[in-house]
Amino acid sequence: QVQLVESGGGLVRSGGSLKLSCAASGSIFSIYTMTWYRQAPGKQRELVATINSGSTTNYADYVKGRFTISRDNANNTVYLQMNSLKPEDTAVYYCYAIIRPVQAETSTYQYWGQGTQVTVSS
Repeated sequence: QVQLVESGGGLVRSGGSLKLSCAASGSIFSIYTMTWYRQAPGKQRELVATINSGSTTNYADYVKGRFTISRDNANNTVYLQMNSLKPEDTAVYYCYAIIRPVQAETSTYQYWGQGTQVTVSS
């Protein structure tokens, strides 16, 4: 059973910083792309940042220059360093990963974490 567990959310003032973590656990053979999404109340889920197995990154325009995604392959963990936070960054942040479990010969599966709340006060 593969699981993604996020941590690091919380309440921060505008201009502050938070670092989110997402750890994958279970019978994992390899992890491919890892992505952070977010969903604000009443809005659709949107992509924040993604990092592939070669550590190539991509960011949504609204977080470029403020957020940094990174990964620790040895510990199956992806991070999101969020700086210069704004009230509009308030959302539940979700981790998403494409993973090949040990028992899957060639198949990959999509996994979601449970989400972590980030609230930025003005």
